[in-house]
Amino acid sequence: MRKWVEIEGRRYRWKDLLKLRREQDKEDRKARQQPLFELHEDRRPASQQTADGRLQSPTLFKVD
Repeated sequence: MRKWVEIEGRRYRWKDLLKLRREQDKEDRKARQQPLFELHEDRRPASQQTADGRLQSPTLFKVD
């Protein structure tokens, strides 16, 4: 395995690049935005959870 890599005519040590990438990854994990609100479980019947299901079997006005 190579000990260096050439990028745009400059040589970089492979270990240094891996170290920088790991540091970037740690910072990315810390900077992830928290959700703005708590997500709740959808408790509707399975047929009502999709737009297609709501169109096929509406529950607001039942016609017998």
